[in-house]
Amino acid sequence: MEFHINPACWNHYPHDDLQALMVEHPLLFPGYQAVATVEPQFSLVQRKDHPYTDPWGCVWQTLTDGITGAVHQHPLADWAAFEGYQAPDPEQSDGLFPISWAVEAERLQAAKASGNLAMALLRHGHTFLQLVDIRGYENLMFDMIDGEPRLMRLIELIEDFNQVLVQRYIDLGADFIAYPEDLGMQIGPMLSPDHFRKYIKPSYQRIIQPARERGLIVHMHSDGDIRTLADDIIDGGVEVLNLQDLVNGIDWIKSKFVGKVCIDLDIDRQSITPSGTPAQIDALIREEVEKLGSREGGLTMIYGLYPGVPLENVKALMDALERYMGYYSG
Repeated sequence: MEFHINPACWNHYPHDDLQALMVEHPLLFPGYQAVATVEPQFSLVQRKDHPYTDPWGCVWQTLTDGITGAVHQHPLADWAAFEGYQAPDPEQSDGLFPISWAVEAERLQAAKASGNLAMALLRHGHTFLQLVDIRGYENLMFDMIDGEPRLMRLIELIEDFNQVLVQRYIDLGADFIAYPEDLGMQIGPMLSPDHFRKYIKPSYQRIIQPARERGLIVHMHSDGDIRTLADDIIDGGVEVLNLQDLVNGIDWIKSKFVGKVCIDLDIDRQSITPSGTPAQIDALIREEVEKLGSREGGLTMIYGLYPGVPLENVKALMDALERYMGYYSG
């Protein structure tokens, strides 16, 4: 069970109240000690009034400190700019932020030394969303429909960059590697299954293959309704799949994945947790654990807290996660 507090929350909730809940839930926040004032750290794509140009030339903006923004300027909105367009230097950047491979090596070594998995991840939006950010969503959809030949060259450029990152993490001794990006909308995916199979899936499989060959655990993430893409997403060696619960359906997730891949369940942030009762929140977590978990394992769960959820519901969710954390261990 993992409970992630988005940094925007520290500008929304009273610090003492939120910290008190963290101290009261030591299984979710082991060893946490309250401080007088939390100073939230916002990433370069989470700073209001500070547009950020990433290493691909995409310009990000956000309206709220702590909430990841969106790309408002696409470097290849016009294909005329493609000639001479280059990928970032993977020695200096992960494609979104600056990176220090020496620091990454220390982080992975420290994890191993403490008996934990050495976990690596590509930037969120490593392939499909990278194309969206570079070209713009509407342009990209027309590229796929029209069979634009330069699109394959752009995909190759992105894939080659990603392959360098994957190999660096393998060489540094990572045990686990995550490939996160969103493919789903509220209903259905952002691209057709046919276009996913033609343009995105082959690249996914090629950047996953080196990790699988070296025995790393492969984790894939997507928000949204991914039911029509699910088989293609896990094809090629995905062992852990992070997907949202209610938009895909708990019963569908059970029928599709229990006993086949580890389900890393993303807990509802749209209906029950922000607007339901504490009893409904408890019932949701219990249902998910009962239907998707087992004594053999195969289930992890994560909740992301964002501003707007009543504190009584935050407490109810923390209570439920700790209550059912050991459901199958008795």
